[in-house]
Amino acid sequence: MKKIELVYREILESASRKQFKITQADLAKGLRISLSTVNHALKPLISMNSISVGQRSLEILDSKKILYYWASIRNLGKDTIYMTRADKPVKKIEAEMPPVEFTAYTAYKFIFKDVPADYSEVYVYAEAQSFEEIKKRFPPSKKIPNLFVLKKDFEGKITLPQLFVDLWQLKEWYAKDFLIELERKLGEKLNIG
Repeated sequence: MKKIELVYREILESASRKQFKITQADLAKGLRISLSTVNHALKPLISMNSISVGQRSLEILDSKKILYYWASIRNLGKDTIYMTRADKPVKKIEAEMPPVEFTAYTAYKFIFKDVPADYSEVYVYAEAQSFEEIKKRFPPSKKIPNLFVLKKDFEGKITLPQLFVDLWQLKEWYAKDFLIELERKLGEKLNIG
């Protein structure tokens, strides 16, 4: 994930906590990135009037615009570090995962205890140690992949805005079913109805 995407992730997470004013300095410090990177990330948000920037802070004006902008620039393909075919049911693949951060369909299932459609792919974020274990448990295959490992470059758990953005990028037809339901749930949380 690009550093500017970490900024969008944090802004949207702040909005979900109903904190609509934050400082650029706090963003830079919390994300351990430069203030110039934060300011660079804010430029498109300012031009689309989704935030307003004062001398010491920024105010979130339109979370939905930020969410859709991030979804449109996200590129999961660049973050994919491994893909393979695991000839097992999805539940078994999920159960056999070492410590990872699930995203996409599995994350939705674990967060909401429900799924709007059946799915056959598993997407995970993994750090180096877990990645090596994944390769052992799920060896390379030339078949059509159903397990996708993404480089984890954020701390903590996946956020609902990040889950939305990840689902937005997926090509499977049922991703739309997940997006529709997640957008409804996000609307309640981010006030984007």
